[in-house]
Amino acid sequence: MDDGLRVTDRWVVPAAELRERFSRSSGPGGQGVNTADSRVELSFDLAGSPSIPESLRTRALDRLAGRLVDGVLTIAASEHRAQLANREAARDRLVSLLREAVAPPPPPRRPTRPSRAAKERRLAEKKRRGQRKRDRRVDGE
Repeated sequence: MDDGLRVTDRWVVPAAELRERFSRSSGPGGQGVNTADSRVELSFDLAGSPSIPESLRTRALDRLAGRLVDGVLTIAASEHRAQLANREAARDRLVSLLREAVAPPPPPRRPTRPSRAAKERRLAEKKRRGQRKRDRRVDGE
């Protein structure tokens, strides 16, 4: 657990930059849920991290702006009974979130026009739907 998290080929988050906090979980665990600190909060300072390349940092900060608090990304995991399993789940979730955030943007969509046949199909379906609704009327209009 003391090695870093590999996000991409160029970027590994060192374990020293991750902060873990443990607390009592409200999930499964029976009587042990009241005594074991199995909930994990994993925090990563995205804005102040020296390990992330600058081009990836700006993209990640833009995409994760709604989840950041003062530039820090926090993930909470409490779905497992064991603390170790929750630590792994939090780390996996952090890696997938960061991987999505630094992924290159998709290529821009080329605008296209619907074909004549597609327009005719759409209009014919609208006529059929209107006729069906007229047929359902009770008042005989």
